[in-house]
Amino acid sequence: MKIYLDSIGCRLNQAEIERIAQQFRAAEHEIVGEAAQADLAVVNTCTVTSQAAADSRKVIRRATNAGIEEIIATGCWATMEPEKAAELSNKVVLNDQKESLVPDFLNLKPETFDLEPLERIPLPGYRARTRAFIKVQDGCDNECTFCITTLARGAGHSRSIDEIITDIQSALDGGAKEIVLTGVHLGSWGQNFRHAPDLNLPLSELIKSILEQTSAPRLRLSSLEPWDLESDLFELWRDPRLMPHLHLPLQSGSDTVLRRMRRNTTRDEFRALVSAARNLMPDVAITTDIIAGFPGETDEEFNETLDFVREINFAGGHIFTYSPREGTPASRMKGQLEKKTRKARNATLREAFVEMESNYRKKFIGKTLSVLWESSQNKSESGWQMSGLTGNYLRIHARASEPRWNQIDQVKLLKIEGDVIVGEII
Repeated sequence: MKIYLDSIGCRLNQAEIERIAQQFRAAEHEIVGEAAQADLAVVNTCTVTSQAAADSRKVIRRATNAGIEEIIATGCWATMEPEKAAELSNKVVLNDQKESLVPDFLNLKPETFDLEPLERIPLPGYRARTRAFIKVQDGCDNECTFCITTLARGAGHSRSIDEIITDIQSALDGGAKEIVLTGVHLGSWGQNFRHAPDLNLPLSELIKSILEQTSAPRLRLSSLEPWDLESDLFELWRDPRLMPHLHLPLQSGSDTVLRRMRRNTTRDEFRALVSAARNLMPDVAITTDIIAGFPGETDEEFNETLDFVREINFAGGHIFTYSPREGTPASRMKGQLEKKTRKARNATLREAFVEMESNYRKKFIGKTLSVLWESSQNKSESGWQMSGLTGNYLRIHARASEPRWNQIDQVKLLKIEGDVIVGEII
């Protein structure tokens, strides 16, 4: 059987779709890169914003239009709106059933895939990635008032170190050069183990184990909520295999808005966290998420956010226009702002982030950094056009005499063109 896999949204969704691919391959089915080639499609959906939900529906419809006869919808949007998902697909698999999606579909026992490590091969087509996304944790026990993900994913729980190491080793055996740890609330890893609920470990224990027990050339952490992080966590970044990039979602730079959001941090605490990271890693890329136009956000509160993000001087980030999600406390709050106000604030924040991102890139012109190439295209006689990422998440383009996909090179950074840096392979 030929199977097409697609994923919308977060890196955790990508990690799950890669796991689904491993299981189908282990059962001797073929993963294809184009929907028109497939007999079956599995779409891992997202619902973090109304746009993400709309994108999820669009991807399912696209699979239908490609002529795929059987479509499975899973993920957060399918979990929150299963009736609507059922109208667009042949089968809906809720998040809490996702781990058994493949064995259930193939009428196999779940333990079939536990007999030996599963081979990890990058997905074909435009979703091919050199980086391997490894799920280490799922669910969340926080109660942020805007977040529907906690409803879609349920309570937090951690995977064991042994399970994670096995997955990482499989990815390395499949040629992965970079491991990315993912979870809904990655910083809470070590709490609520399924098979050892009384065990409580810090995230640093997992990172140390990976560095000690694997030969991963590059290890990257995805989003870390800016609380519950041990004070000495950043000491681990003395190991050059840990990539100097921290994504710390702030959501608002106003303490009063943060309280309405039920975010377990304050401006002072966030400022101290960033300072601690930069003391050990002066050139670290610190990126974030900001919500523009949260219910009740006054002009003064918005200006506090704008001033604070400029003070922190982020290397980049994602700006989301507040999107009411049914079932969340924020959707029922008074003071819902007009759409045009939310969009205007989004645009203002984007302008600030464009300037900060540009200033961060300029710091590295003339320097030589290692780059993991994610794509290679033979565009002209001058050679292959390479595109990849530095450890601090700068997008680099360079020419090479041969395709260097999934290779790591030292690259001298020469000039900025738009949102990328053009470099020369040393």
